[in-house]
Amino acid sequence: MSTVTVVGYGAGNTASVQFALERLGASVVITDDPGRIAAAERLILPGVGAAGYAMQRLDALGLSAPIRAFTRPLLGVCLGQQLLFERSDEGGGVGLLGLIPGVVRKLEGRPDLPVPHMGWTRLEGVKPDPLLSGVNDGDYAYFVHGFVCPVTDATLATADYGTAVPAVVRSGNRWGCQFHPERSAAAGARILQNFLGLPL
Repeated sequence: MSTVTVVGYGAGNTASVQFALERLGASVVITDDPGRIAAAERLILPGVGAAGYAMQRLDALGLSAPIRAFTRPLLGVCLGQQLLFERSDEGGGVGLLGLIPGVVRKLEGRPDLPVPHMGWTRLEGVKPDPLLSGVNDGDYAYFVHGFVCPVTDATLATADYGTAVPAVVRSGNRWGCQFHPERSAAAGARILQNFLGLPL
C-alpha cells in the first residue's frame, strides 16, 4: 500500500483529496509538520484560494523549505500546481516556490468564457508521461481557477479556454494538475493511481 502525505496548511481541499486517495487503497497522512513532510514517501500539495495567502501559510509553518528540497514524487493540485512556479501576478505579485520556471498570470476571459474557468474541459496534446498513462487526448477534467501557468517545456497537457491552459506539468520529480483530479471522474482517478505507482 502506498502512503501519501498531503500538506495540510489551511489553503487546500485536503478532505476530498484524502477520500479520493483512500478509494484507491492509499494510506493518507495530512500534516503541517515540516519533518513529516521532508520524510514523506509521496507528497501532494493541494491549494484553493489566493496564492499570496497560500505562500504566507507555507512560510509561516516552515513548509516551503522542505517542499523545495523534496526529491520523491510531488504533485501540486489546482493552486498547488501554480505554487510550483516562480511568481504569480496575483495580488500585485507574489513569489512562489520557484520549482518550475515561469510566471502565473491572470486568465483573460471573454463574454462566452467567464473567469474563473469552472467546469469540465477536455485535455489536449497529452504527452507520454508515467503520470498520464491511460489518460487520452480528449479526456475531460474538472477545472476551477482564475489564474493560469505559462506554457513551457514543462507542459504535458493543455486545455483550451480561449488560450492554452497548462493542465498538467512536470519538472523532474514535481508534477502539477491545474484541474482537480479528485473531482475528475475516471481520468482523475487514473492520474492519482499513476501517482501512487511512480517510482520513489
